[in-house]
Amino acid sequence: MGYVLMHSACANCNQVFAYNPHRVPSVRVEGERVAVCQPCIVNANRLRVEKGLEPFQIAEDAYEAIHESEL
Repeated sequence: MGYVLMHSACANCNQVFAYNPHRVPSVRVEGERVAVCQPCIVNANRLRVEKGLEPFQIAEDAYEAIHESEL
């Protein structure tokens, strides 16, 4: 029995971070889903709210480990 965290570079800031691959916010780059780190998505939401737009939804477990059986 184990737990899993995915690691990759953020689509926005290029910093490597850990996340739940099924729940992390992401964008499509050349048709491929690319994860966005928590500081970048929080900043994006701040800017969206300032512009009167709805913030992106962030799952509570987006940046937490998942059980290996969920892969």
